[in-house]
Amino acid sequence: MLAFIFAVTLLILTPGPGVLSTAGLGAAYGFNAGLQYVVGLFLGNNLVAIIVVSGLATILFTIPYARTVLLALSVCYLVYLAAKIALAGSKISFISATKKPGIRAGIFLQIINPKAYVVNTTLFTGFIFFPQSLITETLIKFLILNLVWVPIHLLWLWIGSKIQEMNLPAKAQFRVNLIMAIAMLSVVGLAIFSMV
Repeated sequence: MLAFIFAVTLLILTPGPGVLSTAGLGAAYGFNAGLQYVVGLFLGNNLVAIIVVSGLATILFTIPYARTVLLALSVCYLVYLAAKIALAGSKISFISATKKPGIRAGIFLQIINPKAYVVNTTLFTGFIFFPQSLITETLIKFLILNLVWVPIHLLWLWIGSKIQEMNLPAKAQFRVNLIMAIAMLSVVGLAIFSMV
């Protein structure tokens, strides 16, 4: 079980769309606005976990090009979120900064986030520590996953919001948002590279 806890922590800490967008939204909009997004990510991640555990993900990925379509949707949405974060502190923003990503945006990101499927498949199909009862083991895994997932995402949101609270000049805030957006886009690039 300790190996499972360690794996959960490492897999969630590694930069992915959820963590990076959480920090970016915290930096762009502050903690309270980002909290709704994190709730959406939480709900979406658990939905993906249920899809994985139920076997629906296996069925989905037997469809030719399903991974490619999912990756394309994810890339498009992450580019949109990156632009929203990058331009949140900019007067030239073409995306209204008043409409902050909320619960629905978080759920949507997790549903199309390839990393969410990979992480949940790894965690729920590996690390057998209660072979006597698959149901008990799965419930314990859900509990551990969420007990690790929530504080890590809240920490990233808090870090991002602290940057926002520094009241940096507009140019500096724009640069911070741009760095967060570039970090998200680099994850997108790595995801595309891994599929090739």
